[in-house]
Amino acid sequence: MRRLTTARLAMRAAACLAGVAMAGCAASASSMASAASLVPPAACGAWPGWESFRDQYIEAGRVVDPATAQRYTTSEGQSYALFFALVANDRAGFDRVLHWTEENLAAGDLGARLPGWQWGQRPDRGWGIIDTNSAADADLWIAYSLLEAARLWKHQPYADKARLLAERIAHEETAEVSGLGRVLLPGAQGFVPAPGAARLNPSYLPLQLLRRMDASYPGSAWQGVLKSSLEVLLRSAPLGYSPDWAQVRADGSFGADPQSKGAGSYDAIRVYLWTGMLASDDPARALLLQQFQPMLRQTATSGVPPESVDTRSGKVSGDGPVGFSAALLPLLATAHDTAAAQQQRQRVAALAPLSRKDNYYDQVLTLFGSGWDAARFQFRHDGSLQVAWKCATK
Repeated sequence: MRRLTTARLAMRAAACLAGVAMAGCAASASSMASAASLVPPAACGAWPGWESFRDQYIEAGRVVDPATAQRYTTSEGQSYALFFALVANDRAGFDRVLHWTEENLAAGDLGARLPGWQWGQRPDRGWGIIDTNSAADADLWIAYSLLEAARLWKHQPYADKARLLAERIAHEETAEVSGLGRVLLPGAQGFVPAPGAARLNPSYLPLQLLRRMDASYPGSAWQGVLKSSLEVLLRSAPLGYSPDWAQVRADGSFGADPQSKGAGSYDAIRVYLWTGMLASDDPARALLLQQFQPMLRQTATSGVPPESVDTRSGKVSGDGPVGFSAALLPLLATAHDTAAAQQQRQRVAALAPLSRKDNYYDQVLTLFGSGWDAARFQFRHDGSLQVAWKCATK
């Protein structure tokens, strides 16, 4: 596939973010359909996948990873649970997860401090926060879920918490980076090795959430973060494969992250997931779809997503777990690769990840990918959330 130069990528990214209709950017009107028309009746009822996850992994509002001896809880797990509870119209479950998150990860006030990213049993056998550093993707998903819960459930206190948390994220988890402007850092500490440089995680940048932040809080740092995030997604994947981590040097150039050495695996799979779930009329979707064609071709050819890719050479290795198949469903559907999408659906059905109790990450990837594929939720052009249960009430 013809590769775009950095300058042209930046130009097209800016045009897409501004909503300019250009070849390979804006979706055609013929490809658009109303959200309500895409919702099958089954998607409007209870969500068995969420109920299974809730019963297997959540204890009194805490998402527990049973694969770890310390029974860790992460802010990521809490943030995803909030989103899934909202999609399932499980307000009681949402409130339990929110209460535990605020009390235990943010010392009782999400507006006053960012959540610590990891909680569990400490070496002294006590329980509490193990690492007080934050995880920006979790914080973003929490703020987004609160914002959308306020709108969908008509509850202003959620919106108040969302605003305070969004302000704190913008203040503590963003920085100016050479050649990009303001970027979302992976956390509050440890990701700026030198002035103007940064270590970034592309999977922490779901554009639909950033669009919603920008639309909800105009005049804030979110406009710059949205613009830089599309450039990060494009410029960090020159061969069409997203890395887990990327390095932006002080001169504004991109390079392989020295720690992960350019590998794209368990973090990067979420880049394809978030991209596939962009609204059909999101002006960045077609550009990203074009960029990630090599990943789609590789999956279609081999029948299984690769577990890891050396993004410097394009060399793939291993078969990805079943959660990777679920995560790629939206992007394969967006690319209209019906055969490849059906192949991954069959793999998910055969391996039944939601029936197991030892695969937290496979389960969350499956809830996202298969939930979207079943039209339980979609994202609109402005990043707002369309849920099936809301359609059913209209």
